[in-house]
Amino acid sequence: MTRRLGQRRSPASTEDGTALVEVTWLGILLLVPMLWIVLSVFEVQRGAFGVGAAARSAARAYALAPTDAEGSRQAEQVARQALADQGLAEAPLTLRISCTPYPADCHSGTSVITVRVESRVDLPLMPDVLGGQAPSFALDATHTVPVGQYQEVTGAAAQ
Repeated sequence: MTRRLGQRRSPASTEDGTALVEVTWLGILLLVPMLWIVLSVFEVQRGAFGVGAAARSAARAYALAPTDAEGSRQAEQVARQALADQGLAEAPLTLRISCTPYPADCHSGTSVITVRVESRVDLPLMPDVLGGQAPSFALDATHTVPVGQYQEVTGAAAQ
């Protein structure tokens, strides 16, 4: 069949190349949310590692301290350092310390110290236009240590 001069193409043939455009837009529309999900999961995982390390380190520091007041101070300092090690230096931190069976004196005999660390991480790449404040994910970790498990050995006792 020969084509006559001035004959128009059929409407189906005018869509050459639109499949490439459609696939590109569809890829972008699916890729952007998937990228946000992956980055958010990584941020939450980093926060979980930091909070777990903070609880473990704070419990050990509290048990090693000579008094409850000094233990509270050292536990908070160590917990903040553990969060900073994971890049969460600015993350909020709540530290709760409890002891059994002697709640008034945690460094007595057979006390068991429980440290609970609470924090949160902000999810990345959320503009202020969508709600004013970035969405966040709350995290917490608990670690329990018997007082006698970690003992500080002085120089004279070590010899």
